[in-house]
Amino acid sequence: MRIVLLGPPGAGKGTQSVVLEEKLGIIQLSTGDMLRSAVASASSIGKQIKSLMESGSLVSDEVIVEMISERISKSDCSNGFILDGCPRTLAQAKALDIMLAKENMALDYVIEMSVDAEKMVQRIVGRFNCQSCGAGYHDEFKTPQTAGTCDHCDKPDFQRRSDDNPETIRKRLKAYDDQTAPLLPFYRDKSLLHTINAMAPIDRVTSDLEAIFC
Repeated sequence: MRIVLLGPPGAGKGTQSVVLEEKLGIIQLSTGDMLRSAVASASSIGKQIKSLMESGSLVSDEVIVEMISERISKSDCSNGFILDGCPRTLAQAKALDIMLAKENMALDYVIEMSVDAEKMVQRIVGRFNCQSCGAGYHDEFKTPQTAGTCDHCDKPDFQRRSDDNPETIRKRLKAYDDQTAPLLPFYRDKSLLHTINAMAPIDRVTSDLEAIFC
């Protein structure tokens, strides 16, 4: 099964991907993680990405799609994958379709995780994570079981992202809307698009996702 998750930062794509990985037996592929992994691998595409990033240039759609093509050829993607962070634009979506067709593959589902912009600002401002293991938390929705101590590694090292402030978040949400809006009719016309309310409680979002695949 091949799935694309669409949603702005903070919509819960990472949280729900963990659930889907277990339920469906497929792997989440985050664009950010793939970029870092490609650079660390020193492969030809990784060297190209590193050069672009060091020069301050944007990584082109062609390079992003080539990176994905290389990644999905690995054995852990044999049962399918969840794409998180790509496509971001209509050009990427079209390039992704062409690449998958060459590999005799196609997307099965595109899930839009719909959010309320102002409520999303509040949600993102409250999040923080463990510096030691990366586990994520939130002031309201997911606090550590023991205050000041990570549930996973028992370390007291928490941090908040410096750009998790209302002004920056609103800009990111607007940028996401501007870039992603054209993707919705594109995938709707292919009968691939499903929309869920990502502002619902986490368990409800999970149930809504599972209902799509059952």
